[in-house]
Amino acid sequence: MSKKVSIVFFIALILIFESVICFADNPIIQTKFTADPAPMVYDGKVFLYTSHDEDDATGFKMLNWLLYTSTDMVNWTDHGVIAPLNAFKWANSNGAWASQCIYRNGKFYMYCAVQLKGIGVLVSDSPYGPFTDPLGKPLINNSLDDIDPTVFIDDDGQAYLYWGNPSCYYVKLNKDMISYSGGINKISSKPSDYQEGPWFYKRNGLYYLAYASTCCPEGIGYAMSNSPTGPWTWKGKVMDPNPASSGNHPGIIDYKGNSYCFGFNYALNLAETSTHRERRSICVDKMTYNADGTITKMPWWSTSGASQIGTLNPFIQIEAETICWESGVETEVCSEGGMNVSNIENGDYIKVKGVDFSSGATSFDARVSSANSGGNIEIRLDSPTGKVVGTCAVSGTGGWQNWVTKSCTVSGATGIHDLYFKFTGGSGFLFNINWWKFTQGISSPTSTATLKHTLTPSPTPTSTPSSGNILDLKHDGAINMADVI
Repeated sequence: MSKKVSIVFFIALILIFESVICFADNPIIQTKFTADPAPMVYDGKVFLYTSHDEDDATGFKMLNWLLYTSTDMVNWTDHGVIAPLNAFKWANSNGAWASQCIYRNGKFYMYCAVQLKGIGVLVSDSPYGPFTDPLGKPLINNSLDDIDPTVFIDDDGQAYLYWGNPSCYYVKLNKDMISYSGGINKISSKPSDYQEGPWFYKRNGLYYLAYASTCCPEGIGYAMSNSPTGPWTWKGKVMDPNPASSGNHPGIIDYKGNSYCFGFNYALNLAETSTHRERRSICVDKMTYNADGTITKMPWWSTSGASQIGTLNPFIQIEAETICWESGVETEVCSEGGMNVSNIENGDYIKVKGVDFSSGATSFDARVSSANSGGNIEIRLDSPTGKVVGTCAVSGTGGWQNWVTKSCTVSGATGIHDLYFKFTGGSGFLFNINWWKFTQGISSPTSTATLKHTLTPSPTPTSTPSSGNILDLKHDGAINMADVI
């Protein structure tokens, strides 16, 4: 993000909340303001497509759609802009609103709301893009209600697209997924508290329509049906509204034996200013069902978020933009491909949750760059002030995208820990990081050695998704968000 919370304000927060400071994991993205979560399960991974509130937004200022992925529900890898608003040549200037992506027959179809212009569709051969517009015009251009698309493919192969605020509509998509038949249908059995943001899915033979409930503030309500086209019966609230968050937007999936509900709050915005601005932040928590298929009401977004599934293996190359929680850093497009962590200043840190060092790590490599004099990566366990198990010195490399690999020895890193990279050095930006990796049981060069490394491209996923829809804040200080909101 463009600004840090002032040092005075940050110190004041520490003094006020000293007894309740914790390192919260909700919201799950802190480097940018994100909203309208659209999770898709594919190739054993959660692909989280999001809209993006710009740093200087007061109202809705949204120029692109972003992608994050995770295999453990707590550490999320930033893949940057998955599609810009101008992928639609017919779009306006700042209305990249809610979207959802789905897989069918070897392609990925991303349905996007464009402010006041309708709903368009983008197509790609990969969930990572690039996405292109096959129509050159909106797929849906019916009324000003045409926002917040949600897409689902039923067991018989029929695909449905639902959308709308404050009315709710649907169409039956054709097999090409870029056209529809039978006309636009308005739901007559719309729940009384329906507002916007529908999320349509099927689970154990029952159909669900979750949605942001009547504004404002918005909670999450839901209805159920025995048919994909209704009639819909209101069943209650997934989550009650909270006065600190005017909006909401559900995204619901089953993943690795658990059910999850995504939405958003304004916690990071409120940590910076008491003024309401449309700068939202995505959250996720575990969701459960009752024996009859109804949903057990969830509390408002917890600061702890969802529990980690498994652990993270530090002995393979990890993208530096894989983050559970951070303080101060940003991300940007990397010249070596993908993204890198940037705008690192003295005192900033990154938390990676649940790292399994097993019997021990002996060395650490990081791909770094710096147009200044660099700094240090302090490798700490369990907190930003926890045990130091290694310090990797980073010197200037002659440019912010001029990459080298630096190494250092590691001692005392065994078992499972939350891993913190604490960054220290002089004033200004210190260095960038592309990726990192630990070595197990083998001695390594000293901290100033420069090594060459060839990046291995990520493999293109090949498996079919498990019904993915079954169902730049510079944030300093890990304050307890429950106390902020």
